[in-house]
Order: sequence, then structure tokens, then C-alpha cells
Amino acid sequence: MELTLNHFLFVSGALFAIGLAGVLVRRNLLIIFMCLELMLAAANLTLVAFSRFNLVEGQPAYDAHVLLFFIITVAAAEVAVGLAIIVALFRTKETTDVTKVNTMKY
Repeated sequence: MELTLNHFLFVSGALFAIGLAGVLVRRNLLIIFMCLELMLAAANLTLVAFSRFNLVEGQPAYDAHVLLFFIITVAAAEVAVGLAIIVALFRTKETTDVTKVNTMKY
């Protein structure tokens, strides 16, 4: 059995749905952050799958793979800034529950 574009899109859709459910259901800020990263990984998988199955002159077009490296770089910076914000909120509010962290003031 050969892997097709539909297989990759199914896995990507499932990952995105799990991440979206985690963002909507969970209240812990760290879990929500991880679910957002899972959604970003699902979008990256879709981008690479479409790039891989787009044939140009019989060869796969790897243009989106280059874009993927930039996305991963930005995601790494996002993780650093996001975790710094979460640590700062935890130090001031002493909780990671999003229902208790509802203001941006100290």
C-alpha cells in the first residue's frame, strides 16, 4: 500500500482537531500552548504534503520545504517568548489556570 496525499491530510486533520479540542477544553496555560504548537505542526505537515505531491516535470517540488524551515524558526522563537510570558504570569499570579489569569495588570 502506497501513501497518498489523502493519508497525510487525514493525519494532519486529526492532529489539528486534537490541538483545537485541547485549546477549547483545557484550562491549563501550558497545555493550551502545547496544543497550539500541535496545530502549527499539523499545518506544517499539510504544507509539506502538498509540496511533496506537487510534481513539476516528474519531480517533487520542494519549494515549500524551504518555507517550512522558516516556519520552524519562527515557531522556536514563539516558544521562547510564549514560555517566558507563561513563567512571568505564573510568578505574578501563582497559577497557570486561564480563568484566574484574566487581566494584563499586576
